[in-house]
Amino acid sequence: MKRILLLVLSAIVAMCAVNAQESHASYDSLPVQNDSVVQALQNQIRELKMQGILMQEQLEATGKSIREDSLRVARRKARIDSLRMFMPGVPLIVDGDTLFRLYNRKGGMQPEARVKEIATEILAAGKSMKLIPDSVYVFEGDYTTDIMSGSRVIISLTDNDALWQNSTRQLLGAEYKVIIEGKINQLHAKYGLQQKVKGVLYVVAIIGVMSLLIWCTNWCYRRWRFRVVRSLLRRSRHITVKDYELLNLHRMGVLFMTAFNVMRVLIILLLLFICIPMVFVVFPETKSLTYTIFGYVWNPLTGIVRSVVGFLPDLIQIIIIVLCFRYLVKGLHYLMNEIGSGRLKLSGFYPDWAQPTYYILRLLCYSFMLVMIWPLLPNSNSEVFQGVSVFIGIIVSLGSSSIIGNVMAGMVMTYMRPFRVGDFIKYGDTEGFVLEKTVLVTRIRTRKNNVITVPNSNLLGAQTTNFTSSAQDYGIIVHTKVTIGYDMPWQKIRQLLLDAAHKTKNLRLSPEPFVLITALDDFYVEYELNAYTKDYQQLPFIYSDLHHNILDVFHSNGVEIMSPHIYAHRSDLELQIPKENQ
Repeated sequence: MKRILLLVLSAIVAMCAVNAQESHASYDSLPVQNDSVVQALQNQIRELKMQGILMQEQLEATGKSIREDSLRVARRKARIDSLRMFMPGVPLIVDGDTLFRLYNRKGGMQPEARVKEIATEILAAGKSMKLIPDSVYVFEGDYTTDIMSGSRVIISLTDNDALWQNSTRQLLGAEYKVIIEGKINQLHAKYGLQQKVKGVLYVVAIIGVMSLLIWCTNWCYRRWRFRVVRSLLRRSRHITVKDYELLNLHRMGVLFMTAFNVMRVLIILLLLFICIPMVFVVFPETKSLTYTIFGYVWNPLTGIVRSVVGFLPDLIQIIIIVLCFRYLVKGLHYLMNEIGSGRLKLSGFYPDWAQPTYYILRLLCYSFMLVMIWPLLPNSNSEVFQGVSVFIGIIVSLGSSSIIGNVMAGMVMTYMRPFRVGDFIKYGDTEGFVLEKTVLVTRIRTRKNNVITVPNSNLLGAQTTNFTSSAQDYGIIVHTKVTIGYDMPWQKIRQLLLDAAHKTKNLRLSPEPFVLITALDDFYVEYELNAYTKDYQQLPFIYSDLHHNILDVFHSNGVEIMSPHIYAHRSDLELQIPKENQ
């Protein structure tokens, strides 16, 4: 443009010079007419010369300015070329498409902000319901070239933008206008009113098909469930585990009906899972929700599959560890059964220790197995997993202090062997047979057939008497006391007591019974009869029979079994003996 202006000014100056020369020549050839005409011509010549001088100065100044502008533009372009390899530019991305790149800032707005604003304007124009044809045009200003849509400015291009693209503002504006117009038309075809109407029709069709499929599912469920269940029940049989009937026909029918109902619900959920994303994918604005909905189900499933596949090596190790410990426990069980049955004898190891020892060893084996498996479990190193395990440990430790005490007492008593199952023992005021010894408690059946449950910790801390072991080793001494006055000779009383012991069944004659004088009180002598027996189970009956015999022997020999507290002469007091024995 500046070069064209320089050429026009040069042509004007040349024409003025030619006119001045022609006027001067004609003036010399014409005869002198008068002074006024000559003066006018001279003034015109001077004005033309002055105009030529001014125009020459203006041309020189314009040429200098043009040369300076050219040098300035060249230096600017050189700087831009040097920065081009370091500045890749900011891409203008609209709806996933890259239209072009911007390198230059405009005023105080960085290229990133310009790109964001331009993309917003293009999307607003493209997503409008109505689009006027040829609404995108180029407006040329003094310093910028604006690409507009209606009254809205989409992008303003400067000379620096053109230099970055090695073009002029006019050519760059025309090029960008075609790109932006094509993208706006593409967006309008995608988001316009016509597309919205089609989307609504598609949604109505999808909802209708989905409703029809759900109705068909419910109809098939109501129509065929009883027929299918009856057909399955005709071919089914009772499922029993040992003596327990796990599933009869009624329970199987309920199970089949529940399974069909669950299948119906799953089919409906599957239809909803397929159709709802199809509704959202119709409209571009809600298309992203489709992937979100699919992600709610797909991501957990893929995560589970990846976790299972990643856990397979550890799972194989866990299976090998479990199998090894399982067969180890089976070997211990076989060994302890042999010891408990007496087929295998170990010095210092009693047969009744076999079962509790097996339980202890089994607990230790499973504990060690759990320690080996624990690091192989999924998320075993996570803080949540560790926190839950610590919490469970605290709860167990706080709530099982008495339980642990009973367990330890049961283990101690097992190896102390104070009594065994079937022994007749005395615990406090309780006498009875040991029915069961568990890790926590011991159950005792009294003579009255009352079953008493005693914690092992109480038994360990109390005194117990084992009549069974005493009877087998030494024999139990049955003893009873009578008090007779000083008027009866002690030899006679001793003999009568021995006679009563000899008449009593289940009392042993070897060792022989014996009588002890245990006290010499103020008014009577206390005699104690002692006899041996091994029939500890018949102790109540032995005592009862012994007392019967003592009464019979004493009464038949005219001896009163009474402690005489007599302060006056006995004149009217009758003998305290049955009359048939007097």
